[in-house]
Amino acid sequence: MEISTIIGLVLGFVSVLVGMVLKHAPLTALVNPAAFVIILGGTAATLFIGFPLSELKKFPKLIKMIFVKQKLMNKTDLITLFMEYASITRREGLLALESKVEEINDTFLRNGMRMIIDGNDQEFVSDVLMEDINATEERHRSGALIFSQAGMYAPSLGVLGAVIGLIAALGQMSDMTELAKAIGAAFIATLLGIFTGYVICHPIANKLKRLSKREVEIRLMMVEGLLSIQSGVSTIAISQKLSVFLTPSERLKMNQREAGSSEQKD
Repeated sequence: MEISTIIGLVLGFVSVLVGMVLKHAPLTALVNPAAFVIILGGTAATLFIGFPLSELKKFPKLIKMIFVKQKLMNKTDLITLFMEYASITRREGLLALESKVEEINDTFLRNGMRMIIDGNDQEFVSDVLMEDINATEERHRSGALIFSQAGMYAPSLGVLGAVIGLIAALGQMSDMTELAKAIGAAFIATLLGIFTGYVICHPIANKLKRLSKREVEIRLMMVEGLLSIQSGVSTIAISQKLSVFLTPSERLKMNQREAGSSEQKD
């Protein structure tokens, strides 16, 4: 479970509710079906107009992505794995890795391993894997764009909802009490539109972009590792090459772990 998403959503709702209480605004004002219809229905309409149905069908999957933690290989574990593969390759050759292929859970890495074991040249392997990465990035970009567009349209629809509410309020001019209630209800649409756009949709789009970036980084590491193994580089060289993908703190932890392993062997 992606806990940060839950924390963010709960904090967002609580902040608005507590803010309304502190401002002495009645929470019952939020019970405004017309505002929900205008904002949610209108935002859905803009998405159907702006995106093909084939992309909108992925909406449930995109929602799942922000709540379910990504199952990606740890970067330091990936480096250790490639160092092991490099050691095997230098001792026994690439064909010795054939027995390791079925142990790999990651589809991208498994396909890459099969390509280098089958004897494809580096340029071909690199082109195929990079095209795969580019296609993945494009799919992720279109998914994040759905929420970016929703976040852009929802606040504007909130203004539209307020205008509609004010038009209805003008019909209550003879009763000042009812007029005040109608004006308050009109601005609930603005509140809902801004909240939907800037607290829900835009942050979700940002999270999808960050998740995509993390996955792409891991895959780029895999490409570099596979090409390095195919070139027959040493375990030290492959470690140095892939360590550029780590943060300084991750490199420090990896070096400490390697040092600890060396001491135990001694």
